[in-house]
Formats: sequence, C-alpha cells, structure tokens
Amino acid sequence: MDVIDAIRKRRSIRKYSPRDVEEEKLDLVLEAARLSPSARNLQDWKFIVVKDAEMIKKLAVACSNQTFVAGAPVFIAACGTNAGPLMKCGQPRYTVDLSIAMSYILLEAFDLGLGTCWLGSFDEKKVKELLAVPDDVRVVAVTPLGYPEISPAPTARKPMSDIVCRERYS
Repeated sequence: MDVIDAIRKRRSIRKYSPRDVEEEKLDLVLEAARLSPSARNLQDWKFIVVKDAEMIKKLAVACSNQTFVAGAPVFIAACGTNAGPLMKCGQPRYTVDLSIAMSYILLEAFDLGLGTCWLGSFDEKKVKELLAVPDDVRVVAVTPLGYPEISPAPTARKPMSDIVCRERYS
C-alpha cells in the first residue's frame, strides 16, 4: 500500500471484532515500532502487549472508561524508559520518539487490515499500576488493536491554506 493512501484511509476504530490477531501480524506491528526513528537512535522505549481479556477490561476503565477498549483482543502501551532528557529544541525526547513509534504502529496495523485508536485519555498512574510499570518510566500513549468491526467515515480536515505557512509564520 502507498503510504499517503494508508494515511488517507486509516481511521480510529472504536468497535472491534472478537477475532484474535495473528502473532505474525502482531510481530509486524511491533517491528514497525522497533524500526521507527528515535533521537540519537537510543530507542529508550518499551511496548507492553496485553492479550488477557480481563486485564484489557481493567485497562479500559483506566482509559477514562472508554468501553470500546475492552472489545479489542490486544492492547499496547508505549512507554518511555528515559523520561529526563530534552532535545536541543526543548521538547522531551521520549514523547517525540514514542509519538513517531506509535504512528508507525498505527500505519502498519492499518496496512495489515487491523484497527487502532491512539488514546491519550487515560490515567497514567492506574495504567502503570495495572501493568507493573516502574515509577521512572512514563506511559506516553496506548492503543487497542484488533480487526475492525466497523470503520467510520472520514472526518473533515482543515484546508491546506489554514495549516501551512510559507517562508515564515503567518
């Protein structure tokens, strides 16, 4: 699949089929994250894969009670293992690195016929407790993963003229 085509067609999935995700596909999704770029190529991250349905139900509660999360057969938490350093531009390295890795996860999942929904609405403390994440590690983003039961229609996007400036901010 062409990358821009995948970007245009990918949707946030909020209803999943109970069908299991094949290990080969799950491995490819995780490989996409592993191969994603990171600052200084340090790869200061861990990806926690949860397949236990009871644990996913508890995680759904920690994700602002978003019940659709419990319907997915897989849950992935993207964690930054070195939350201290800032890039020279002042941005936290781990949040940028994991945002890139999560984007790769979403796109690879879509290419494999799987659905995801990047979630930032979660109680990090509860997620960390449930998944035994150490205090010094940050959970940056999470996503359910599975086969879409339904795929929503595209949402409107702003025109390019509203979001792009040439030569300087305007």
